[in-house]
Amino acid sequence: MFVTRFAPSPTGRLHRGHAFSALTAWSVAKAAGGRFLLRIEDIDPTRCRPDYEAAILEDLAWLGLDWETPVRRQSDHLDDYAAVIEDLRERGLLYRCFRTRKDILNAIGDAPHGAMEAVRPGPHPAQEEARLLASGAPFAWRLSLDRAREALGDAVWTGLSFVEEGEGPNGETGVVAVDPEAAGDLVLARKDTGVAYHLAVTHDDALQGVSHVIRGQDLFEATHVQRLIQTLMGWPAPTYRHHQLLAGPDGRRYAKRDRSVTLAELRAGGVTAEALRAELGFSFGG
Repeated sequence: MFVTRFAPSPTGRLHRGHAFSALTAWSVAKAAGGRFLLRIEDIDPTRCRPDYEAAILEDLAWLGLDWETPVRRQSDHLDDYAAVIEDLRERGLLYRCFRTRKDILNAIGDAPHGAMEAVRPGPHPAQEEARLLASGAPFAWRLSLDRAREALGDAVWTGLSFVEEGEGPNGETGVVAVDPEAAGDLVLARKDTGVAYHLAVTHDDALQGVSHVIRGQDLFEATHVQRLIQTLMGWPAPTYRHHQLLAGPDGRRYAKRDRSVTLAELRAGGVTAEALRAELGFSFGG
């Protein structure tokens, strides 16, 4: 069964770029006779808002999309992610990191061999970790690449790959070799949120039986670390299909941070869903 998903974060209103991505995934699922899921990725309590979530549902329905219910909301399932963190921790694959972003940036400047040591800082010395833990200082759980490689073995480590049916930003397609060290010792959980994006998304894709991940090329590089997590957890590897990012007349891609015109603003200005779908290259229902 072909299963794909659209998984926005409710940190703002949807714009044309979101509409293009959602329509792309929905259209491919319909053409394949498969399933289309909507998932709300709201693990960031400081930026995600219920009114934005409600707006996402309103905008997607206005576009003419339908999806299965109930919609999975990640904030309702933090215990699921905590269980994965505990599993990785018990296997010795994680370590506590008390370093702040400023500490990391300072380390990059001081590192004698470049920035790699800064993103692979390694565990604190035992006495230092005990002191910081006793002080109540916040920490993150980092994935140790050294321990992960040891757990998987060199043959698996060097043979990691994923299937790309679309195209990466540099034309990558077909079987793509994974660089498991690309992101360094990645943070998989923080004290404030309990889980980081990469772990939550790979967990949910496996849980929901997602066979195809259809998303923008801005997330292409994320596939490397996500394949590593999937392999460590024994989760299946979806097929990936990355698409080009939609850009405005000025050549800049649509983005929330740039305050791109939202779907709500287009609707208020008299733009119909049919007209927007046609602008983006989609006819009704396909």
